[in-house]
Amino acid sequence: MFKANNAHLQEEMFNSYSSLHPKIQERLKKTWAPIFYEHVFCQIDETLFAPLYSLDNGCPNFPVNILLSLEFIKHLKDYTDEELVEQFYYNYQIMYAVGLRNLGQLYLAIRTFYEFRERVYRYAVENPGKDDLIFSQFEKLTAHFLEVAQINTKEQRMDSTQVRSNIKRAGRLSLAYDVLEHAVKACPPEILPEELKRVLEPDYRTEVLYRSKGTQAQSRLQEVLNLGVRLLEITASFPDTQASNAISLLERFLQEQASFDYQQNAWKAKDPKEIASSSLQSAHDPEATYRKKAGQGQAGYVANLAETCAEENPVQFISDYTLKKTT
Repeated sequence: MFKANNAHLQEEMFNSYSSLHPKIQERLKKTWAPIFYEHVFCQIDETLFAPLYSLDNGCPNFPVNILLSLEFIKHLKDYTDEELVEQFYYNYQIMYAVGLRNLGQLYLAIRTFYEFRERVYRYAVENPGKDDLIFSQFEKLTAHFLEVAQINTKEQRMDSTQVRSNIKRAGRLSLAYDVLEHAVKACPPEILPEELKRVLEPDYRTEVLYRSKGTQAQSRLQEVLNLGVRLLEITASFPDTQASNAISLLERFLQEQASFDYQQNAWKAKDPKEIASSSLQSAHDPEATYRKKAGQGQAGYVANLAETCAEENPVQFISDYTLKKTT
């Protein structure tokens, strides 16, 4: 059931903030947290997201303004989801920024993030003709920023850029892990060193796929490729194992996704542009390929941006954007 979060407007008389030393309170007021609270958190229109929930049935939703604010902070600080939850519990600046004044005041399960993102995505898919919830919130926040900063919007410039999201990189990493996992499972345990046995441990999958930051995707991919190379070297001495479909798939994946650097005497991940459209797309369906239309493959997105550019503006803001698939 949807319920707006207005509890932060009525501050408790005694809370963690009131117990801070006055000098610490003053220092906190000079950080980013109070600015974020006033100009981001308090400006979030939760009613935009009411359609994601039942209006009159079930338990109240986790506050949308807190979830959205934490998503902003996650990317601002480059946190993983696990790091974000930990910071939410123990970092008082973040607590303050999202309208909470007591540490440990509100429990947040990491699954709540996933469910919220799924709701937003499902709503967009099922309601293609309706407003984009995230873009609508962007418009409201941007209008507030422009007004507060007194930005002249009469002069603006347009620009575009190619965008390759971290999700795409993560998809390539997930494929690499799946191929390696299948190959390791196809090998007798007694021929595997500990570094390869670890691939089958649940903690390793979590570490590689779910605890990696977007900026770590490339290094994680290289790590998995190196393990694949190690496994191929080992199975070369065991013809029966080497002949298995899983090992053949690993060899195919390595040839398609990496190239041998003779100077460094090592296999290195290829640039995405170098990977053929016929390359392996799934460890579970070797025949699947990347489709192309009119000779062009979808490599990501094109972002068209509008930005203020009047000389008298103290700062410039992105005032509008569109994001479309590369066609």
